[in-house]
Amino acid sequence: MPSRRTVLKGLALAAAATAVPLPALASSASSLDDAYVPPLRQMRGMWIASVVNINWPSKQGLSVDQQKAEYIAWMDLAVQRKLNSVFVQIRPTADAFWPSPFEPWSHWLTGTQGQDPGYDPLGFAVEEAHKRGLAFHAWFNPYRVSMQPDPAQLHPDHPGRKHPDWILPFGGKLYYNPGLPEVRKFCQDAMLDALTRYDIDGLHFDDYFYPTNTTAFDDSAAFAQHGAGFPDLATWRRHNVDLMVSEMQQRVREVRPEVAWGISPSGIWRNKAVDPLGSDTNGGQSYDNLHADTRGWVKKGWLDYIAPQLYWYIGQPPADYSKLVPWWSDVASGTNTLLWIGQAAYKAGDPAQAAPWQDPAELSKHLTLNRAHPEISGDIWYNANDLRADRIASISTAVGDHYTRPALAPVLPRLAGGEGPRRPVVAYALRRPAGGVEVRAVATGRDEPFQFAVFRFPDRAASGAFGDARHLVAVVPGDRQVRWVDPDGKRGDHYYVVAVDRANRTSRPSNGFRVL
Repeated sequence: MPSRRTVLKGLALAAAATAVPLPALASSASSLDDAYVPPLRQMRGMWIASVVNINWPSKQGLSVDQQKAEYIAWMDLAVQRKLNSVFVQIRPTADAFWPSPFEPWSHWLTGTQGQDPGYDPLGFAVEEAHKRGLAFHAWFNPYRVSMQPDPAQLHPDHPGRKHPDWILPFGGKLYYNPGLPEVRKFCQDAMLDALTRYDIDGLHFDDYFYPTNTTAFDDSAAFAQHGAGFPDLATWRRHNVDLMVSEMQQRVREVRPEVAWGISPSGIWRNKAVDPLGSDTNGGQSYDNLHADTRGWVKKGWLDYIAPQLYWYIGQPPADYSKLVPWWSDVASGTNTLLWIGQAAYKAGDPAQAAPWQDPAELSKHLTLNRAHPEISGDIWYNANDLRADRIASISTAVGDHYTRPALAPVLPRLAGGEGPRRPVVAYALRRPAGGVEVRAVATGRDEPFQFAVFRFPDRAASGAFGDARHLVAVVPGDRQVRWVDPDGKRGDHYYVVAVDRANRTSRPSNGFRVL
């Protein structure tokens, strides 16, 4: 939205009067492998959940200032943990964290469904993320209507009250019926409203589709009306979910083609004992239990990325992380679907979990294993509370071992061939009396870069030296011009800056500037 971008620019310009407050990172290679070359591009995300107030807001009825302060603290944590993306749940239960014409205000904000929280949480959330150079992925639950079973407790204007035939109870909750075409279109419309009105970088589904593979979820009437030609209920249900996924891809690309569209499914598609194409596991199967053909979506090219939740330790008997990583890598290989791994930060150090989760290095070992699979281009951590708690130092260990350099988010393969931003200019790189080097970069193109990537070399850089992160010292939020202080900079260092656009495409490197 032009007005929102104007506000954001004003905030960024005000910040440009001082050095951008993002620290340089340590210059050593990974402590696990001195020969390791850190990638220039890597998804580093975290999920921020709103349902039942898991993360944000932490409870219902907080004041506007309290809600804003909590969210800002999450954004600052993302920067502290060297992340570059946040996945924020803004439609947890067929409700909205923005003034939606389709569904009521979320009661997770105020305690009362439909009550205006007094500000625009989504607009605020996007701006605060972008001010820090973080990509904002809007996280939606597609079908869940309520965490309780009584339709009478929904807001009087809720679509589920106006169309009682749209919703079904199961397991003490309410769901939209995925088998009704009008429901599918409505859910898409409700989610795309956020995409068309806000400066969002990604549209993200979680792992909940049909809540069960039994007839206890009573969609028999919809099956009788729409299931002709399908051999059984399960096949028809899978078809309905396939339509939601494939149609969302088409509609996202029509409305905002630069936006990343993806899903974070449960980690097992099918077990090999059931299907020879499945993984060497023995756990719940998304294909059968949730009617979600996650492997098929990748092979058919319906997603920009998939982020399976591999919430098991290395060597776990029913579902071994070290077996699932190569399986998913093989699924993604040769496709244009990026593969990111959902990491179980919530299990590390939890005394209720098995012994391997009491090892501070377990999560770090996951990322080490990922390195052997080039199809994997990053990770998303669940959830934000656990990244903050850092029980047994599991998170700081993984960050210290693997996030030794900043990283740009990956470029979607379908956007990689687009025109990148114009080459910026380094106006100066000067030693400061207090120590370090101040670098000033200026954009030259018509469009304001989303980020600037700052490189520091001991000598003049060769043209091919910008393909990895060995010399990347900072990624700072974009503006017409930025100033950034490198506390480790010294006389004789050479600085270069690369502009980064919203699709994470990069410009040619700027002129080099040697510190005198």
